[in-house]
Amino acid sequence: MRRRSRPRHWRLSVLGVLWMIMIPIYAFPGPSASTEVRIALVDVPVRKVMLFSSGVGYFEHLGVISGNSNTELRFKTNQINDILKSLVLQDLDGGQAGIVVYPSQEPLAKTLRSFQVDLSNHPSLADILTQVRGSQENVAIQAEHLQGTILGLEKKPKTGGDQQPIVEVWVLNLIAGGTVRSVSLDEVQRIELEDAQLQEELHKALLALAQARDQAKKLVLIRFEGVGDRRVRLGYIVDTPLWKTSYRLLLPENSEEPAKIQGWAIVDNQTDNDWTDTQLTLVSGRPISFVQELYAPLYLSRPVVKPELYAGLRPQTYESGLEPPASARAEQAPPAAPPSPGIRALAGEARGRTLPESKAAAPSEAGSADQPLDPTASVIAAASAGQVGELFQYSVEHVSLPRQRSAMLPIIADDIAVERVSIYKRSVLAQHPLNGARLKNTTGKLLLQGPITVFDANTYGGDARIDNVPPGQERLISYAIDLQVRVEASNQRQESSVQTGKLVKGVLQLTRKSISTQEYAMENKADRDKVLIIEHPVRKGWKLVESPELLEITDTLYRFRQPLPAGKTEALMVKEEIIQGETIAILPSDLGQLEFYSRMGEIPKEVREALVKAFSLKSAMLGTERQIQGRQQQLAEIRQDQQRIRENMATVNQTSQYYTRLLTKLNDQETAIEKLQGEIEQFTHTYDRQRKELETYLINTTAG
Repeated sequence: MRRRSRPRHWRLSVLGVLWMIMIPIYAFPGPSASTEVRIALVDVPVRKVMLFSSGVGYFEHLGVISGNSNTELRFKTNQINDILKSLVLQDLDGGQAGIVVYPSQEPLAKTLRSFQVDLSNHPSLADILTQVRGSQENVAIQAEHLQGTILGLEKKPKTGGDQQPIVEVWVLNLIAGGTVRSVSLDEVQRIELEDAQLQEELHKALLALAQARDQAKKLVLIRFEGVGDRRVRLGYIVDTPLWKTSYRLLLPENSEEPAKIQGWAIVDNQTDNDWTDTQLTLVSGRPISFVQELYAPLYLSRPVVKPELYAGLRPQTYESGLEPPASARAEQAPPAAPPSPGIRALAGEARGRTLPESKAAAPSEAGSADQPLDPTASVIAAASAGQVGELFQYSVEHVSLPRQRSAMLPIIADDIAVERVSIYKRSVLAQHPLNGARLKNTTGKLLLQGPITVFDANTYGGDARIDNVPPGQERLISYAIDLQVRVEASNQRQESSVQTGKLVKGVLQLTRKSISTQEYAMENKADRDKVLIIEHPVRKGWKLVESPELLEITDTLYRFRQPLPAGKTEALMVKEEIIQGETIAILPSDLGQLEFYSRMGEIPKEVREALVKAFSLKSAMLGTERQIQGRQQQLAEIRQDQQRIRENMATVNQTSQYYTRLLTKLNDQETAIEKLQGEIEQFTHTYDRQRKELETYLINTTAG
């Protein structure tokens, strides 16, 4: 038999009562509730936005209010900490900033436990009624209504018939006057709470639950107090998406014409405010910024002491480029050919030229659709640029950008000094260089890192990237493979030679020079002259010698500039050397090694003479050692033969002639052993004396 289902009337009624008054209420301290309601809510729009490349933005609102007024701002929950840390307020016309109210972020479980009805653990209706024991209730059950005080709840067994199992049901016990009534919750259709204070507590608990679900947005109310119409301003820092830059580099077909560069700033308005006629400033600096937990209430368990609640600021590291050392330039050979005017001439022209004012072209001058696209004809930089202390910024006036939208803003549209080059690095591509350009930032503005789309003679040439380029600095970019130039870099040699040596207390100290040569053979199959920049790796300890003029050096690369005439083949030889020390202990070394170095002309004469003396002493010592080893070998052979003789003597008759013969031989061998032992002892004394003589000579000899 199926169990009878519980009626849904009481559940629907209770839910309706619990949720009916969930209305947000905002209040400020004041004399009465009626005064609070009359405070005007005024919109103060965004007028200034500063976006930093460190991932934060400064927003400034400016508007007019009248009398005592509130303004409302919306923020993401994770931005409240930044608001509490950075919010600044100003009443420009004699008023004063009041209090700032925002939703508390009390831990939900702790908040719910603070109400008379605890909803923190998903309580059932029976749990809720147990918590409100002693309160007055109206209970509707089928055709009657009961009014009384909740005495408690209990479980009782119940069965629906002979074939139904016994189950436990919740029973509500009410007391009215002197009568106690027990009502099964299955039969309850509606429960009405008569205690107004209890109703309010339950409503507040439900409101806290509803607000906890809305974690995306938080309302911050700011009050300004004063008389009459007044201007107010407020600013704050919040995290923002990084603003980015992208560039278009336009290389002219005619080398006499200047190259042009366009820079676009990509910004995102991810706030909840429209930017209308706003001053937008894009700052390239990276001010230190961090998040500190100020929003969530913090509780310390006592008596445990927590002296530090927040993480400290981590130190930052910074990198900078290095100029080529003067010593490297001094040791290089003169260049094989004079460099072309290239980038330096173009840079000089750019410095002495002012940009002409833009003019509207006449219809006859505008050209037709058949002409190549000129991306520079209609794009004018909308930003003014300037240095602000250690930072560089672009300012754009009258920017309008709706919330949750993004935009591209032209910030650079200038001529730029460019030299076309091909760039070769063996580890990138073994046989061909890359088409590239050497840029000098003659725009007077900071070029931030970003991608560059290259248009070569109004045709797409490829993509490149640059890092930050301050005004006046130069950078290389590459954007395509140069198939018209072939480079062969397989001819590499390395040799080593001793330069000098000295003998110090038994140790020969040699100075050895290693020389490495790398040849780059280049062939230009194009019908125009080219300039090839070769990147050669920097090796620790090695230095350039007898090499071409060095264009520049980085921490890991040498760069050489090599002109390549059309249809010609050129070669560039890079020569490097390293001076290294080598030590050889004389006493354990072999005679052949000593003899070799004693005849080497690069080693000073006095050192060679000392080596000859050491060679003589060591040779005599080794001769004595060979005498000792020879006699030790004879002893071993005799003793091995004696073992054979003794074994034979044990098997024959002692009165036989053969036994007598073996005994005589054994006696002769004993005589030989005694002689050999004496000679070994004598040679050992000689060896010790010779070794000591050699050691004394070596330890007291310093030459070179």
